[in-house]
Amino acid sequence: MQVAAKISAPAPTISGVEFRPANFANFAEALSYAATGATGFTYYNSRGEVSEVLTYRRLQEEAAETATRLLALGLTRGDRVAILAETEADFARAFSGAMLAGLVPAPLPLPVAFSAREAYNDQLRRIVAVAGARAVITPAEYENWVAEAMRDVGLLFCGRLGDLPTAEGAPPPHPTLRPDDLAYLQFSSGTTGSPKGVAVTHRSMMANLNAIAEHGLKLRAGDRGVSWLPLYHDMGLVGCFLTPIATQFSADYIATKDFIRRPLLWLELIDRNRATVTFGPTLGYDLAHRRARGRAPEGLDLSSWRVAGIGADMVKAPVIRAFAETFAAAGFDPDAFTPSYGMAETTLALSFAPLGQGLRTARLDLDALERQLIAKPAVAGGKARDFALCGPPLPDHAMEIRDETGKRLPDGRVGRIFAAGPSLMREYFGDPAQTAACLSDGWLDTGDLGYLTTGEHAGQIVITGRAKDLMIVNGRNIWPQDLEWTVETRVEHAREGGVAAFSTTVDDSGPKIEEEIVVVVECRLRDPAGRESLRAEIHGAVRESHGVDARIAFAKNGELPSTSSGKLSRAKARLMYLDGLFDLPASSPPQTPPA
Repeated sequence: MQVAAKISAPAPTISGVEFRPANFANFAEALSYAATGATGFTYYNSRGEVSEVLTYRRLQEEAAETATRLLALGLTRGDRVAILAETEADFARAFSGAMLAGLVPAPLPLPVAFSAREAYNDQLRRIVAVAGARAVITPAEYENWVAEAMRDVGLLFCGRLGDLPTAEGAPPPHPTLRPDDLAYLQFSSGTTGSPKGVAVTHRSMMANLNAIAEHGLKLRAGDRGVSWLPLYHDMGLVGCFLTPIATQFSADYIATKDFIRRPLLWLELIDRNRATVTFGPTLGYDLAHRRARGRAPEGLDLSSWRVAGIGADMVKAPVIRAFAETFAAAGFDPDAFTPSYGMAETTLALSFAPLGQGLRTARLDLDALERQLIAKPAVAGGKARDFALCGPPLPDHAMEIRDETGKRLPDGRVGRIFAAGPSLMREYFGDPAQTAACLSDGWLDTGDLGYLTTGEHAGQIVITGRAKDLMIVNGRNIWPQDLEWTVETRVEHAREGGVAAFSTTVDDSGPKIEEEIVVVVECRLRDPAGRESLRAEIHGAVRESHGVDARIAFAKNGELPSTSSGKLSRAKARLMYLDGLFDLPASSPPQTPPA
């Protein structure tokens, strides 16, 4: 596809059309309206230079051309198109074009740091198979990898966007997008063994975008965003790609890999373009704070920044406070912090802390929380952690806290979080069993643990952990089954059913506050040197396949606990670990740089 000549000036901040808070029936209407204004996306390279400006007017034109070429392949309404989600303008063209064609785009993750090519290719094959994709679009950088992964997959097309064939004869008409048509499929960034595709309709998508714009962030004309978040993540895709289009504001992008290398570029762009809204996990604030070495760069001005959103994983209060202290001299207002809660299964957002509230926390006793599910105020000398207040449910949405029997608990009691509202996903695509397990009578079992506050800030959700096995590290979703399968299949001395993976919450008063992944392996070896060699082998297998570090513990043969039905009980194994019943390494593993 023809790309415009390089331009040094970013897309304008002022649209020139009346602001609409995502109150459209579908994506096509939202893009069509945004295209009447002057705003759009600006892409930056690793040096902070503009590499491409894609106004919404151009995006609509080129997405329409892409839609025609996709339909010319023989794709029809509802067919899935997998798109490798690189932070570049061709992703915007491909994703938008697929939607305009009535197709269902499915963003594919990029390789994580230290992951092996074979493991990544296997991940792509699994996701494409679950999606039933008939076409795959990839950037040039990964074209060979994707071609290798898709070699034996029957596809109508696999290649770069610019290589799509042009339509011959009269172009096929673009279908009208219906509210209950699927808009896109969202796959977890950590999905490997058992991919689950969150199926979101246009109705749910637009309901969430409107709730975010009108109520959660109270967006307005003149807002501008900056993002480094991956576009295969729900916060990157919905919050930082779809929301700007649906609300006609400009957004500036840097690739995630460039942010990791130069985290202060994020803040430089906020200053340079007078951005007002940006989101990220605690990791982003931590990297920027560390790179600044406790002192904001001379001349940096962050006074335009009114919403500093925090999401994607549990908020780590010490990191957020350190960031605010470091950048106060640059005009950063700590009241701009906006903790939030949501997930792909609710399109994106369920709640936002009230604007201007900043970071408010409850400091809880970790032993009482992990062993008894009680939100007990911390006592001096005990293990404790601050947990963020993430605001009340968005209008027309609801959250309930329930016990193990499904009974609703009163405010202030910790239990499983259930959510309802117009933003819920339709299903896990092609997986009725998994869908039935979490969706019932209009309520979604989020798998998270938390409570609703009482008192002065009553009705706000506080996330305290997870009831389901999913682990979230640096904003990435990681399933323990995937780690267990890797160890069982790649490590000679590990046996099926003899591996348990889980995560633990650590006391945030120490130097390490990130959730820690633990892998417990039943080990028959007695020789100390052999055991340590095996520990290193297991750590290496997990790191290479999944790009994360884990603390490796050993259990005696047959010591890992089971449920009454004979299945591995990760919850019981976790409690045994906390009680010190497993053989642990002398120290935690060295940390892998975030992907």
